[in-house]
Amino acid sequence: MKMPNLEHPAYPAAALLRLESLVPCRESQVSMLMSIFGERQHFSFPSIFIYGHTSSGKTYVMQTLLNTLQLPHVFVNCVEYFTSRLLLEEILIQLQNCSETEQTSHVPCDTFNDFVRLFKQAVARQELQDQTLYIVLDRAEQLREMEANILPAFLRLQELTDRNVTVVLLSEIVWELFRPNIGCFEPLVLYFPDYSIGHLQKILSQNHPPEYSADFYAAYINILLGVFYMACRDLKELQHLAVLNFSKYCEPVVRGEANERDTRKLWKNIEPHLKRAMQTVYLREISSSQWEHLQRDDGEPLQLKGLSAHTHVELPYYSKFLLIAAYLASYNPVRTDKRFFLKHHGKIRKTNFMKKHEKTSNHLLGPKPFPLDRLLAILYSIVDNRVVPTANIFSQITSLVTLQLLSMVGHNDQLDGPRYKCTVSLDFIRAIARTVNFDIIKYLYDFL
Repeated sequence: MKMPNLEHPAYPAAALLRLESLVPCRESQVSMLMSIFGERQHFSFPSIFIYGHTSSGKTYVMQTLLNTLQLPHVFVNCVEYFTSRLLLEEILIQLQNCSETEQTSHVPCDTFNDFVRLFKQAVARQELQDQTLYIVLDRAEQLREMEANILPAFLRLQELTDRNVTVVLLSEIVWELFRPNIGCFEPLVLYFPDYSIGHLQKILSQNHPPEYSADFYAAYINILLGVFYMACRDLKELQHLAVLNFSKYCEPVVRGEANERDTRKLWKNIEPHLKRAMQTVYLREISSSQWEHLQRDDGEPLQLKGLSAHTHVELPYYSKFLLIAAYLASYNPVRTDKRFFLKHHGKIRKTNFMKKHEKTSNHLLGPKPFPLDRLLAILYSIVDNRVVPTANIFSQITSLVTLQLLSMVGHNDQLDGPRYKCTVSLDFIRAIARTVNFDIIKYLYDFL
């Protein structure tokens, strides 16, 4: 029988071997936690604070460790239970669910004093006095938004209850941002470092499909990390990308055009698709099935160019039209407004009012400043229904300036009104216009 690298006298070798296989590249952190926990009946450290970046294995390692070694525990996500009452009641409910005896009726828990009393009763009913109970609070940064006594009380719950209990806080931010001004019991702080590229290679390579060799899948993962590692080190996102693009990588092998060792042919086939996937890293603008369909058709995902359309959805309806109006005002000469926005403007040829400086494309010259009244006049022309110039419209203009989609120029002049420039690109505004079914190209002077 293979001997595990993890060693602890209180746990069988089979359980440690299974634990080691489930948490690759986190053996040192698991070994440290097991040393802190000690044996089941030992009093452990009252509170432990574990921090690290997103997808560094904090939650997974803690859940796997407690479940594999069958340690009594309660696991609560503080984002899901976002008030102190919900949080405290959920801990008590999970304690009741762990009990083999008949569950008691739900008891409300309004204060931490009530929680301490009910917690003692729950622990006594389950006969947990002879082993450590672990309360794990995931996304613990949410505790800072609760009452001021919640965090200090959890840190010294062992002292308040006089029970063998350890509170484990999992967070993405450092302990210094938690510490109250009035001071509190200091927890034991542990850091989970990011996975290195070697760790990611090892973890991702473990999920290879059975119909392909491990070396073939490892070569694919090496190519994937070569493209995405500098932009994305999130293990979950990389796992998603690996599953999503593997079928495209296998195409030459399936068609018989290459074997598993023709790395050059496989790379040439997958390279453009990985670069396209790079545009939507972390975004879920289309489903996996839609992406695979576009991969088969060699199409571009929603014809997204430059900035992703995911950003545009967050703008309110009239803010989108305000941004479109601002773009038209920045890149169209003033004299063309009559042509584009009046119904009975007569026939005006482009050459009749083209001056020397207008022969160059306005998009090459950059955005020009425009007054507020011109912006509003264009807005009223392009919106189908009537828009009342309320404070809401003006506040949305201010929001666009705050978001740096518009910039204010010459606002120090008290006599003239404010003047603005539109700072977004053509690709950005075209994507915005598509969301409100507005054909902006028809209204741009450079595209006549």
